[in-house]
Amino acid sequence: MEEFDQLAAPGYPVFLGSEFVQPAEVDALFQVIPIPYEASVSYGGGTADGPKTILEASWQLEQWDGKSIPGQEGIFTHPPIDCSGEPSGVIEAIAQVTRRVMERGQIPVGIGGEHTVTYGLIKGMLDAGERDFGVVQIDAHADLRDRFEDNPYSHASVMKRIVDEGIPLLQLGIRAICEEEMQTREKFGVAFYDAESLVPTNVSSVQLPEGFPKKIFFTVDVDGLDPSVFPSTGTPVPGGLGWYQSLSLIESVASQAEIIGFDLTEFAPIEGFHAYQFSASVLLYKMMGIVQRSRQSA
Repeated sequence: MEEFDQLAAPGYPVFLGSEFVQPAEVDALFQVIPIPYEASVSYGGGTADGPKTILEASWQLEQWDGKSIPGQEGIFTHPPIDCSGEPSGVIEAIAQVTRRVMERGQIPVGIGGEHTVTYGLIKGMLDAGERDFGVVQIDAHADLRDRFEDNPYSHASVMKRIVDEGIPLLQLGIRAICEEEMQTREKFGVAFYDAESLVPTNVSSVQLPEGFPKKIFFTVDVDGLDPSVFPSTGTPVPGGLGWYQSLSLIESVASQAEIIGFDLTEFAPIEGFHAYQFSASVLLYKMMGIVQRSRQSA
């Protein structure tokens, strides 16, 4: 096997390329889309470096995730999205790739980049004709501001763009929210289990609201987990979800609805501390495993 076979693009290794040969794009269930976008971060930076470092760290993973071998379903890593230019252009570029993935019945797996990238993935799903789905969000922040610093494509506004599209939203682990966002929750009927109701008693399972769609896009902002797990993010907030708690919450959602896409955002590597990018790669692979096993049991 030649080296270039395991590169998505120069400098970008494919996900878990140490264990699995990159398959043909059409043959892989999981379609990894690196999105090194960083334009509106409001505290610490570094999310543009997140996708590459997560892909590099994935080469240290085992095939077996503890319960199954998700890589058997095929993992294809796309070249990174060109994130230069205006935000609307970047969102459209993400959407074009996502649309092709959805039209083939595959699962988009976005790696950000700031949380804005989720809107590009959602737009691609809509462009592919997918309509009856909801979004489940793990996050420290509600991201429901209409604009932040006069930017409608801010990472603090991404969920507002999504509910504006008429997509039902369930939020998990929120612990930083402003009055405007509280009003948006009420206006759009956003469901939520905030950190205060989940973390102190280690709640590990939630029920989807009555009537919530049976197809789900699951978005994970790493700051939704406690900074003791992921200090490697621009806007850490204490009091977040634990590692096993987060996995259990994702599994509880997967037991009630089909996860048709997911992403991991806002990871900002800390130089010299490789444990965190490894943890991010583990979390992505664990999510692939949850999806794999839920499909097999359906």
